[in-house]
Amino acid sequence: MPSQKSTSQPAEAKAPQRQRGRERVAALLAAASAVFAEKGYDAATMTEIAARAGAPIGSLYQFFPNKAVLGDALLTRYAEALQGLLAAIEAQAAALPVAALAQALLHVLPSLKVERRAAFALIDGRADTAPQQMALRAGLRQAIAAVLRAKAPGLAPDRADAAAVTLLQMMKGAAALGDEPGLVAGPAALTGLTRAAELYLADVLA
Repeated sequence: MPSQKSTSQPAEAKAPQRQRGRERVAALLAAASAVFAEKGYDAATMTEIAARAGAPIGSLYQFFPNKAVLGDALLTRYAEALQGLLAAIEAQAAALPVAALAQALLHVLPSLKVERRAAFALIDGRADTAPQQMALRAGLRQAIAAVLRAKAPGLAPDRADAAAVTLLQMMKGAAALGDEPGLVAGPAALTGLTRAAELYLADVLA
């Protein structure tokens, strides 16, 4: 007797239609982010994630049929959060002093520490995330370049793109400083990195 379970369509996350459902999904994603960050992708279980969210396991499977779909949703959520932060900086860039702009950019990744760790856990635990990684990096570079053009409308596109690559590495460095526990020199190093970003921005925008 043939199985009634179809394998022709890949599993997908279910979008909530009501406010209560959206709140439940937000809680489930927050719980998944915390569990993935703490335990890694392989060790995390759907049961533990549902329990962390205070939700029935059936509710988790209702919106996310399996752990891979849940992981994809988390990567999308992380990318959207980063884009939102950079869009907010872009909206203020014209009025920000260069020092404040450098500080704002270097604060983006550290401000999403748990989400970033969860994203790393997903990337380390799965072999199929290369397209998402590439899209995430490309999106960040484009958003940073948009910030620079908002600050200096006359900036050449190729210069903005090149500067975005450098600034993204500085932003990653700022996040890495916060990831190393017990690093006594961390605050001083972050101050120095922020100053370096300020000087670099001043040169790019001149």
